[in-house]
Amino acid sequence: MANTVIIHIQNEDPVVGEIEQLPSGSDLLITVSNPRRLDGKDLFFLAENVTTVIWPTSRINFIEIMPTKEEEEIIGFVRE
Repeated sequence: MANTVIIHIQNEDPVVGEIEQLPSGSDLLITVSNPRRLDGKDLFFLAENVTTVIWPTSRINFIEIMPTKEEEEIIGFVRE
């Protein structure tokens, strides 16, 4: 099952995409499918037909993991 994530790359805008499994501390690369900007538009630094990108983890500041539909239905608390 793919996880939707927001990847914060050094000196770049955040990238949204899907990854098959979360990276471990020893991973050197992360493979992201369907990379796009937060607003859903294409990334200007990628070729037009690119569907998968491999980034070195050394360039990534942090990764946000978005909840799945099932998790959103289970967890229903509100932040104020």
